[in-house]
Amino acid sequence: MQTTQKAIILTILCTIFTSVGQILWKYGVIRIDFDHLITLLNIPFILGFVAYGLGAMFLLIAFKEGELSVLYPIVATSYVWVSILSPLLFPTDFMNPLKWAGVIIILISVSVLGLGNSHKKVAHHG
Repeated sequence: MQTTQKAIILTILCTIFTSVGQILWKYGVIRIDFDHLITLLNIPFILGFVAYGLGAMFLLIAFKEGELSVLYPIVATSYVWVSILSPLLFPTDFMNPLKWAGVIIILISVSVLGLGNSHKKVAHHG
């Protein structure tokens, strides 16, 4: 099965939606008073579940269109989105050189896996 551009775009959308979901959960959980569990029903917390659910739907559709071994490593980019956005949105979060190194390693790894897929196509057709 050949992975389509549509599948890759859907997987990237998945990573964006799940990252937004995680950030919304963080906003929501900051507002939760565990002595009053009714505060679980706050808008950011609920929207986080909605965003995460939409991301999962995008990923399932992408799986139908492409190879799991190509698409799933792209999901790792959600770590990149969250790592970059968290320090901008939450004063207690920060990036240090080791975290930046991790982000770079993830991006290189996803790129290498993608290149491995393109070489497989060439070898298979050549």
